[in-house]
Amino acid sequence: MPPGFKPLTGMNWQDVGPADLAGAPFTSFRVGFGLFQYTDGTMPAAEAIFDNLELWTSLLPVTRYVDVNSTNPTPPYTNWLTAATNIQDAVDAALAGDEIVVTNGTYATGGRAVGTNLLVNRVAVDKPLTVWSVNGPELTVINGDSTARCVYLSDGASLSGFTLTQGVADNGGGVRCASTNAFLAHFVIAGNSATFGGGAYGGTLYNCTLMDNSATDGGGAKAATLNNCTVVDNVAWDSGGGVASSTLANSIVAYNAAWTDPNYAASTLDYCCTSPLPTGGRGNITLPPQFVHYPNGNLRLQSNSACINAGHNAYVSSTTDLDGLPRIVSGTVDIGAYEFQGPSSVISYAWLQRYGLPTDGSADATDPDADGHTSWQEWRCQTDPTNPLSVLRLLSASPAGTNVTVTWQSVAGVNYFLERSTNLSATPPFTLLAPNLPGQPGTMTYTDTNATSLSPLFYRVGVGP
Repeated sequence: MPPGFKPLTGMNWQDVGPADLAGAPFTSFRVGFGLFQYTDGTMPAAEAIFDNLELWTSLLPVTRYVDVNSTNPTPPYTNWLTAATNIQDAVDAALAGDEIVVTNGTYATGGRAVGTNLLVNRVAVDKPLTVWSVNGPELTVINGDSTARCVYLSDGASLSGFTLTQGVADNGGGVRCASTNAFLAHFVIAGNSATFGGGAYGGTLYNCTLMDNSATDGGGAKAATLNNCTVVDNVAWDSGGGVASSTLANSIVAYNAAWTDPNYAASTLDYCCTSPLPTGGRGNITLPPQFVHYPNGNLRLQSNSACINAGHNAYVSSTTDLDGLPRIVSGTVDIGAYEFQGPSSVISYAWLQRYGLPTDGSADATDPDADGHTSWQEWRCQTDPTNPLSVLRLLSASPAGTNVTVTWQSVAGVNYFLERSTNLSATPPFTLLAPNLPGQPGTMTYTDTNATSLSPLFYRVGVGP
């Protein structure tokens, strides 16, 4: 309250802020209203004092439009009649959080540099925007014309549904991303070149193909995260013809070339189809991907491809593949940018083919080795469906003082969980004792150190995600 004032009875005073009559404006404050009198009983005229008062408004995201054939491009490009003719004009008119919609055409004009880097980008998305095409990469092309990088993406920006081609740069001829928090989905990145990362440098890519790109290091991509991508026919003059220093999941990396490490260099791969078999990764296969027509660039999967149902659903972020068709058809995602759409087994084709089982679904519920587990159960446990001795089973539960040591048959690369019960009539009968137990070759054990005075005890083991 101002010095020398007191509130009248029934009035409420709320502090506005510190006694600051100069300087930067307040970014937030509370306003108090009331009647006041001097402490000697006199009442002055009403008075209000504002220190650097600012009024703030909240703007909703705006959609802006781009059409290379627009005849009346007029800022701020908020409808098709006034659409921009190049993507960069719409980006420059947009505010953070806006959406930019681009219709069919080849976009080979516009662009600018970013920051102190003098390299021109055909499209420089330097704020967190969502940019997407109406009809996908086959009909919407961003062309660097061999004089500019195709796209630069800042942190928080995302692009979907374009072809990037003929881009040149130092890092990322097709696209350069400021961080892994810049996203690309449903892209064809082809025919670009750079010193590092011919197709892409940085960023997170989903459902993309990277083909015929070149670089000194990382012909297809460098320092990027790729999920459900197909990386083929890229070249590096040094190492990592496909990818370098990248993290991949559910991706095909094949038929690339380099002086050393033709497919991947210094990268982490899980549930990928590539060669040689990556060390330390999970769920990788080295069988040929079996494209529909590789020489003509048709990278969809044949009906007998080992990549079908061989991925991991935890890495899936969208409901559609590069064709805009369902991303998961038979329960488990395929490896690569395209999902096989035909009727099929729900089991990994690579696993079925390894054991000579049909891929048409007829073997899924059968038990070829009569060990009590169906082919689907053996696939989940990664045991051999043709060997009755290869099966997930508890071997023993051995008490020792206050401890119980539980032993079961296990397979390396599988995550197990262990549950315990003291009353099988309870609901639920079992409670989780230990999750995420990495499997070891042959057998593994777990010691229950909290078994004191518990009797009887029942254990069961299962396979986790």
